[in-house]
Amino acid sequence: MTLLHPIVRGGLLALVCFSAPAVAGLLTDPDPEWKEGEHTLPTPPREAALREFFVSSASPNHFYIDEDSIVVAEDGVVRYTLVIRTSGGATNVTHEGIRCATGSWRLYATGRAGGQWTAARDEEWKPIVDNAYNRPRSALSEDHICDGPVPPRDRDEVLKRLRGEASTFMKSGK
Repeated sequence: MTLLHPIVRGGLLALVCFSAPAVAGLLTDPDPEWKEGEHTLPTPPREAALREFFVSSASPNHFYIDEDSIVVAEDGVVRYTLVIRTSGGATNVTHEGIRCATGSWRLYATGRAGGQWTAARDEEWKPIVDNAYNRPRSALSEDHICDGPVPPRDRDEVLKRLRGEASTFMKSGK
């Protein structure tokens, strides 16, 4: 058995103690009775409906949300289709949801050639953490979809935000 130096052991303990509540807090549900509503997968994205949004200057990829697919549902989930085009020419299509109340996201399906959807195997909600993999979701939730834990009023509000037409209310932070 390898014993850790007391300083390393203390540092690891501090890391666990301080980061565990932060991660656990990301998925604390303010409404423990919440139930996800039913939804249907949208039609495949149309080129004319793709709206590019900024994710990071460090990424060579281009990120789009399919405006036709945006739904602000009664269960508080904002569902959308995300299209990522890599610098190498690959295109990734996913249908996802963001739940502002918990700062979490879920993958519903991945797009296939010919406009087919393949249902996701993992149905778990995951915290939106601002890292390379989650950066598109973080950018969407922070810049276009959520007001902290509050979802937008409706689909039109999300479209206005994506198009840079956010209301004076949103821009002033009041």
